[in-house]
Amino acid sequence: MDLREYDTAKYHYYNTLNYNRLPLTSWDFYGQFLQGLNYNLSDLKMLENLTESHNWTSSFDFKKELQQENIIVVTDSNLKIVFASHNIVTMTGYESQELIGGSPKLFQGKATSKKTSAEIKKAIDARLPFEKTVVNYKKSGEMYDCHIKGFPVFNKKGELSHFIAFERAA
Repeated sequence: MDLREYDTAKYHYYNTLNYNRLPLTSWDFYGQFLQGLNYNLSDLKMLENLTESHNWTSSFDFKKELQQENIIVVTDSNLKIVFASHNIVTMTGYESQELIGGSPKLFQGKATSKKTSAEIKKAIDARLPFEKTVVNYKKSGEMYDCHIKGFPVFNKKGELSHFIAFERAA
């Protein structure tokens, strides 16, 4: 068999097809969308693993929160970050892995309200949910308003296990 005949036939076949070509930049948008989707799926799996491994009694709709582009931050009972969703980089400039083991206080700065911080601390100490808007700082030092819904998370024995915060730029 002569491969030139095959190549010629294939060339003619593809040249006669009538299809629209997409500009290369459209693949950039699709790539970004696909990467975001993969990050959300990865975050969802990690959150489900945390829920299962620590026997949380609270059931949060993580999928809905991630679809609404909320940032999810989970700390242990000592307020050390154990999880931050990948989309945190868009709001703070920090990659999620940079935050693991750190404290949420790293987002605070000169313009952060002492009164609001004290109210959040009081709710955390009392193991109560809270909802506040605070002035935080990005990795670059730029200020932004952050709306936080925070919740204590208990295990099936009724012991405090973690804290979880759903955040978005205000």
